[in-house]
Amino acid sequence: MNKNYIAGEWVAGDSAIDNINPSDLSDVIGQYAQASSAQLDRALDAARAAQKIWAGYGLERRQNVLNAIGNELMARAEELGTLLAREEGKPIVEGKGEVYRAGQFFTYYAAECLRQIGDNADSVRPGVEVDVRREPVGVVAIISPWNFPTATATWKIAPALTFGNAVIWKPANLTPASAVALTEIISRQDIPAGLFNLVMGAGGAIGQKLVESTGINAISFTGSVPVGKQIAASAIGNLTKLQMEMGSKNALAVMDDADIDLAVSLAAGGAFGGSGQKCTASSRLVVHSAIHDTFVEKLVAAAKAFKVGHALEAGTQMGPVVSEGQLTGNLGYIDLGKKEGATLECGGERLTMKTEGYYMSPAVFTGTKNGMRINREEMFAPITCVIKVDSYDEALSVVNDTNFGLTSGIVTKSLARASHFRRNARTGCVMVNLPTAGTDYHVPFGGRGDSSYGPREQGAYAAEFYTTVKTAYIAAGNPE
Repeated sequence: MNKNYIAGEWVAGDSAIDNINPSDLSDVIGQYAQASSAQLDRALDAARAAQKIWAGYGLERRQNVLNAIGNELMARAEELGTLLAREEGKPIVEGKGEVYRAGQFFTYYAAECLRQIGDNADSVRPGVEVDVRREPVGVVAIISPWNFPTATATWKIAPALTFGNAVIWKPANLTPASAVALTEIISRQDIPAGLFNLVMGAGGAIGQKLVESTGINAISFTGSVPVGKQIAASAIGNLTKLQMEMGSKNALAVMDDADIDLAVSLAAGGAFGGSGQKCTASSRLVVHSAIHDTFVEKLVAAAKAFKVGHALEAGTQMGPVVSEGQLTGNLGYIDLGKKEGATLECGGERLTMKTEGYYMSPAVFTGTKNGMRINREEMFAPITCVIKVDSYDEALSVVNDTNFGLTSGIVTKSLARASHFRRNARTGCVMVNLPTAGTDYHVPFGGRGDSSYGPREQGAYAAEFYTTVKTAYIAAGNPE
């Protein structure tokens, strides 16, 4: 049985869950312990003590730890990427890429260890100097999702450690193998016992107790809007610092002057990559009427050509969805779209493959209106909806007509339109002639509206969340 990592020790839990391969339901990857309430309390106590020691480490000592983690992840990308693909269902090429990128997060933040430069100023009072610097926030709870089980967790863990914090990590129960693998690497580093803790368990039990704890100074969460709001409600009583990424309904606007083949490639990859289980997926395609029919014809052909298969098989472009519950919900949205009056051009069916798994065909709806539920709610599915518009202005209006605001994109040859869209799209990330899915690790990531709450993630902007600012005033005194 795979164990939790608490206070520097691998410990069994009160119960365990099976980890099932969504590509092959007969493949049980392993059993994974569920942490108890008492074990969480122990982790919290250990983290508080270890954080003080870690914050006192020299910068190069911390840098060496982060570099070692990152380099090992990159060196083992094939091995750990295969494990990730096996338990989450994304194609093996994407799994390997995710693990390698996770290593890059750690090496990037290793460099950030040495860039912690403060500010200084003269006071308005004579003979007084001012020093402004950042200090660790303390103990950070990290609650990460299953769709990018290594990458999303890493872009939280790496900066947390960089800036001197302790970590208590509760990963998603659907992808525990990747969590244990990353924890094993971290556990072998030069860190105080208790600095990093892995507590696996159900969100309603361990997760809830974690976010309610007075021993937590900050919570970084990625998941659904309802869960995010519940976390905020639970944490506000302790005035716990929050950073939450909670979903999306991303739109790709395709203009009448677009390169249609490029637009189709961007739309198909953005909608169906990762089985649509990306917070940056292109779930709304806002298409100019002048090219609508040609675009739809080519998009449907691209969707039908997508190779759905076992995540570990060469050539697979789209693996299964992650679970039976996810598949049931996806098929429910197919039925809903039909009832709302949309036309299902292709896909949306459960597929029978060589191995029993949670497979479905990528789906394209046309004739949709932006007010339909399939265009308002995050489906997290390989389903995309085409919305026909008659002008750029209408397209921009539709793109912005959502409660979410994570990413948006435009496909156009017009510099004027691209510049206007970039300035006026109400999303945290804007893509021009690029897919809505795909961001870099050295620049800020986050959205608006229901998509995000709190400081941005990634890049140097991560310091806003993982540190607190201290302003010190120093009387210079008389040199004589």
